[in-house]
Amino acid sequence: MEHETILHMSNQAKPIVGITMGDPASIGPEIAVKALLNPTIYNICNPVLVGDAAVFQDIARRLELNVTINAIKLIQNAEFQLGTIDVYNLANVDLANLKFGEISAMAGEAAFASVKTVIDLALADEVDATVTGPINKKSINEAGHHFAGHTEIYAYYTDTKKYGMLLVEDQMKVIHVSTHVSLRQACDLVKKDRILEVIDLLYNGLISLGEPNLKIGVAGLNPHAGDSGLFGTEDDQEILPAVEEARRRGYDVEGPVPADTLFSKAATGYYGGVVAMYHDQGHIPFKLTGFKWNADKKQMDSVKGVNITMGLPIIRTSVDHGTAFEIAGKGVASPDAMVLAIESAVQLAKYRRKNLLAV
Repeated sequence: MEHETILHMSNQAKPIVGITMGDPASIGPEIAVKALLNPTIYNICNPVLVGDAAVFQDIARRLELNVTINAIKLIQNAEFQLGTIDVYNLANVDLANLKFGEISAMAGEAAFASVKTVIDLALADEVDATVTGPINKKSINEAGHHFAGHTEIYAYYTDTKKYGMLLVEDQMKVIHVSTHVSLRQACDLVKKDRILEVIDLLYNGLISLGEPNLKIGVAGLNPHAGDSGLFGTEDDQEILPAVEEARRRGYDVEGPVPADTLFSKAATGYYGGVVAMYHDQGHIPFKLTGFKWNADKKQMDSVKGVNITMGLPIIRTSVDHGTAFEIAGKGVASPDAMVLAIESAVQLAKYRRKNLLAV
């Protein structure tokens, strides 16, 4: 398999990137089409959308875009030309029953199918990297697929046991010890071995992205990082031993650092990347950096941020925002995060290609 991968990638001038539709009732199809109107994307990769071609055709019509939708059943039939958007067509959405901004099993099934298909394409070496549009967790669960999100879907279908969610926006790079669990459960998951695992995943992510600053900051769990046990014992009993072991292994790592201090330093580039103990501890400061709300227009001016799943045998990046049902179908969604996700996927594909060819 590895030898076949080397031959496949070495024969491609640009990596092939598979991009999922996301939930068809969301802004997913819109931001995908808008991103592929950007000439830069075709300069750096060969993109192909994965989903229902009719959904993308409908978006192009609604937005009055001068673009051709090329429905294909085989990747080798893609044209990879600006102005023609190639769609690996799953033909699984009934447009007559699709309503923007609404949860439905049909939309969930279509979104799930696009994710499963792009995973299969990557495992078969037909695409070099994958990028995912936003899905609605309730919709995919209503369709009978009981996953907490993209990360868990990818881990399951690639048989990956050790993985992590890495968020990237400019100087802020954040990986999480836990993600889609309750806050009560998240506290119980703060364990030395998992923290060491995540430090390792973060280091590999920084290297893959070409980040020169490899200094890693590790957040404390409790206020003031526990304040010597006054506000909890996890910082002293689990996080500090993990940091000390990571140092013995040669990592440049600091912690546990109180989260309110750590993220203000991270935003300046003091750390190349940081480890957050749970979902919101990492996501809130990250989104304050990349998401810009316009109070007058009552909408986002820009939504930047890339979600990378580390530890997988294939490349997966994603927009780090949701389905935005409230603006779906209105033509105002920003493709900024999708463009960044594609660019990150290309960077990771180039790094993987370089290392495979060096074997």
